[in-house]
Amino acid sequence: MLMTTLILGLVLGGTYALLALGLTLQYGIARIMNLAYGELTLAAAFLVVAFFQGAGLSPLLSLPAIALAGYGAGWLLYQVMMRPLVARSGGSGRLEVDSILATFGLLFLIQGVLLVSFGADFTSISYLDRGVSVFGVSVALNRLIAFGICILAGTALVTALRTTSWGLRMRAVALTPGSAPLVGIDVNRVARQGFALGSALAAIGGASVSMYQTFSATDGVVFTMKALVIVIMGGVGNVPGALAAGFALGLLETFVATAIDPGLTLAATFAIFLAVLLWRPQGLFGARS
Repeated sequence: MLMTTLILGLVLGGTYALLALGLTLQYGIARIMNLAYGELTLAAAFLVVAFFQGAGLSPLLSLPAIALAGYGAGWLLYQVMMRPLVARSGGSGRLEVDSILATFGLLFLIQGVLLVSFGADFTSISYLDRGVSVFGVSVALNRLIAFGICILAGTALVTALRTTSWGLRMRAVALTPGSAPLVGIDVNRVARQGFALGSALAAIGGASVSMYQTFSATDGVVFTMKALVIVIMGGVGNVPGALAAGFALGLLETFVATAIDPGLTLAATFAIFLAVLLWRPQGLFGARS
């Protein structure tokens, strides 16, 4: 029982961590709270399903194209929609409020397009859903693949942020956006890259979700809220914290579902979220100010 909960919780947490990475980048670097994040995730998931059902293209084979499309969509959204908000804010805290309002409207726009394009019915595909034994626990192969994608994406992102000049620029803008231009960093360019990369991670998360979950065009808000909970738990802008918090949330939900009641998983998630906001607002893995 304990091993089953541990394995399934880590696999679920891997998906949550991957979903939260993009939102962490978008807010931590671009200072934009994207409430339409879940809709971008769903759009990618629906595209994977369309490619799979219409052309017989494996989700793994379509993943690179989906990631590039997500990056392009994020870049375009920043240029057309977010950059005017950044310019208008003048470096003040107004950007956070304006971005919440703007992406709240974008949420319903994307959701409407998804409803018209794919309908309101639940969607799923059968892809590598055979069981694989992991330490005596049977886990669907598609879930293990999604877990592997999370590990690869998370490890690559953390390594790039810590060891490359690109990562140094990203961290400089995240920590001190006002001082970054003094050392020749183009803050707007870095913020655009961070927002676009966050959208690419949302797309990769959507592709992973499509492999084993049933979803509908109105489920985006659930993905956004789960990602937001993880970002707050891990510490805003803290990529390793988001990874750790994602795995922790997966373990928590799996324990509640198996040991107490599956109907209480969402309540447990938001109970932890409220507790963190009240008693440790910098996040479980964030540094005390």
